[in-house]
Amino acid sequence: MSGPDHRAAALARGVGREFRRRLAEEYVPRIRRCAEIVTPARCWLRPGPTGNSIGNLLLHLEGNVRQWILVGLGGREDRRDRAAEFSANGAGAPPIPDLLDRLEATVREACEVVDRLGPDDLLAERTIQKTFRETGLSAALHVLEHFSGHAGQIYAWTKQLSGKDLKFYDL
Repeated sequence: MSGPDHRAAALARGVGREFRRRLAEEYVPRIRRCAEIVTPARCWLRPGPTGNSIGNLLLHLEGNVRQWILVGLGGREDRRDRAAEFSANGAGAPPIPDLLDRLEATVREACEVVDRLGPDDLLAERTIQKTFRETGLSAALHVLEHFSGHAGQIYAWTKQLSGKDLKFYDL
C-alpha cells in the first residue's frame, strides 16, 4: 500500500493510538489516583446541589464511552440508563473500586474498537444516542472531549476534598 491509501491507514492508526493514550494511559490512571486519595464514602459527596460526585461521574463516563464507542461504533446493544448515573448516591451502588474497574474495562474495550477503525469507518456516518449523526472520527473526538471535561471535574473536586496536590506528573 502506498500513496493516499497508505496515509489514510496511517492516520486511522494514529487516531486509535492517541485515543488509547489519552483515555487508557492518562485519564483513567489519574481518575483512579483521585479515587484512592478520597475515601470511598467521600467519593459520593456532591460539591453542591447541582454538582455530581466522583461516583456519579465514574458511572456517567462509563455510560458515555459505552454508548458512543461500544454501541455507536462497535455495534453493541444499548442498555444505558443515563438518569441512574446521576441519581446514584452510594446506597446500593457498586463500590468505588468496582466502578473504577468497570470504567477501565470499558475504556479498554473502546480502545480496541477505535483501534480497528479504518479510514472508511472513521468517515462513515451513523446515528448515536438515537439522535446524533456522527462520523466515527467525530464520535471518538466527542468521547475524548467529554471524558476530559469530566476528568477535570474529578481532579478539581478531589483537590477540594483532600487539600492535596495530585502529583500527576510524578506518575
